[in-house]
Amino acid sequence: MDTAAVFDPWSPAFVADPYPAYAELRAAGRAHWYGPTRQWLVPHHEDVSALLRDRRLGRTYTHRFTHEEFGREAPDPRHEPFHTLNDHGLLDLEGADHGRIRRLVSKAFTPRTVERLAPTVRELAARLVGELVAAGGGDLQAAVAEPLPVAVIAAMLGVPEEDEERAMLRPWSAAICGMFELNPSEETARRAVDASLAFSGYLRELIARRRADPGEDLISALIGVEELTEQEMISTCVLLLNAGHEATVNTTVGGVWTLLRHGAWQSPALAPENLSTAVDELLRYDTPLQMFERWVLDDIELGGTVIPRGAEVALLFGSANRDPARFGPTADTLDLTRADNPHVTFGAGVHYCLGAPLARLELAAVFGELLRRAPGLRLVAEPVRTPGYVIRGFESLLVEV
Repeated sequence: MDTAAVFDPWSPAFVADPYPAYAELRAAGRAHWYGPTRQWLVPHHEDVSALLRDRRLGRTYTHRFTHEEFGREAPDPRHEPFHTLNDHGLLDLEGADHGRIRRLVSKAFTPRTVERLAPTVRELAARLVGELVAAGGGDLQAAVAEPLPVAVIAAMLGVPEEDEERAMLRPWSAAICGMFELNPSEETARRAVDASLAFSGYLRELIARRRADPGEDLISALIGVEELTEQEMISTCVLLLNAGHEATVNTTVGGVWTLLRHGAWQSPALAPENLSTAVDELLRYDTPLQMFERWVLDDIELGGTVIPRGAEVALLFGSANRDPARFGPTADTLDLTRADNPHVTFGAGVHYCLGAPLARLELAAVFGELLRRAPGLRLVAEPVRTPGYVIRGFESLLVEV
């Protein structure tokens, strides 16, 4: 098929509703070459789920090959601050380094640790929603969806509330995440480099403060781990912030928008005892991370197509989560009572999202408060989407109570 005629991630219309295109991709085969990004698109749930667990693929290849051996050009040296920050983070590490750092960081996301955060998360959700309701409405994204997960991760890391840089955490994160979009521009790269330098500089200074005066936060705990270099600490902290709020922000806003436009805001399926099931359906129905990329480290075969070592695959999470082969004839239907829901929104395998339990806690807290305190919530205007496709969200969500 002419993949480029179907898949157009730079088109606002496509970004607004990519699901019909996904259905065409699934019907046409299991792997599709996409020339504009030189990637193989993988649209089926079974394949996406399997390849997330397949160690013949990796988030990086430098643990096994040089750039030359892999047939790839080295990154632009002008972008080095971004790549240094990104390449030492848990998401883009493979092999022994990934296992070592994941074991250390996973201690901060055990069920017991997350449960200890629950009162703080619920109190924060109650305060933010209360302020929105008292104001009669406003921008749900700026007033509730963004502040909550940023505040939770900042508190976990030990970022003091009085630090001026705390207000920059979200803008720095957005600039860095711009590099995860397809074919990022030089201006996007420049902003990511500037944010990487500023964010890294702030964390170095904060780490120095914690060395002199340790606290009960994650940075203080990581300082005592001899196996962790300072760069790995910095990259890990940045990743926790980026990954710890981008999906939560976009699922909160996208979820409210989905419920309102489906007339489901006061559905019985959103009762407190059912909310966790409903949250997972919102994560499936319109996933905030539409694509996850992997390098092919050893040849793989999909449906008779051999994808060679050195190629890159784009695992289409949004398509996998709407695949009728896994979710049946109601795959394109919002079913807030869906019990059998193996969505891939949080990934799978060794790179499964460590923060998934925390994200679910935050989402349940926010939706619970909104549903309880704003039963008459409604849209003021149709929301405008951000231009990004890979990380898909909105500019704002104007609502009134």
